[in-house]
Amino acid sequence: MSKKVEAEFIENFLVVWNPQKGSEVYRRGYFGKPVGIPKPKIMDFNVPLILDIMEGLYLMEKRVIAVSEGAERSRVSFKKLQARARKLYDEFDLKYAVYRDLRDKDLVVTPGMKYGCDFAVYKHGPGVEHAPYMVSVRKAEDEVTATDVVKAGRLATTVRKRFIIAIPDLEAAKIQYLIFKWFKA
Repeated sequence: MSKKVEAEFIENFLVVWNPQKGSEVYRRGYFGKPVGIPKPKIMDFNVPLILDIMEGLYLMEKRVIAVSEGAERSRVSFKKLQARARKLYDEFDLKYAVYRDLRDKDLVVTPGMKYGCDFAVYKHGPGVEHAPYMVSVRKAEDEVTATDVVKAGRLATTVRKRFIIAIPDLEAAKIQYLIFKWFKA
């Protein structure tokens, strides 16, 4: 993709209306969801692509998409989209730092709400495999109790995933990952 793909900012999402361009974006790393296709098994589709705001920011940062809004199609800046994201997500900057780090490591990152965490993370992608990891983002000063770890461990084991706590240090631009491995005694 040499030219940026056009996306429209509507409410709290971005829409790539051109199905061919949406398919190109999706193929870059399973970004977004094709409208009306809950679990796409193909990489090309003939419907618009919906991106969540975190994906949109990442793709803007990587110069893959350009974003506009309104009938006059005025350009939306990275800072404006980021400001909206900060209103939508608790601790957005911490979560985005982890999202970006995982994506930059060529992992596929999707929302992890159905697992009670921040992200579900894939090595290859949804539809190709089940997400092997569930990631919860925490601040270094957050207290994590033994009960929190046991709950996360039980859930992770039930859904056959590894539980990871990501602790970003924004000032040092580093992220520490704590991965829990469960074993029978």
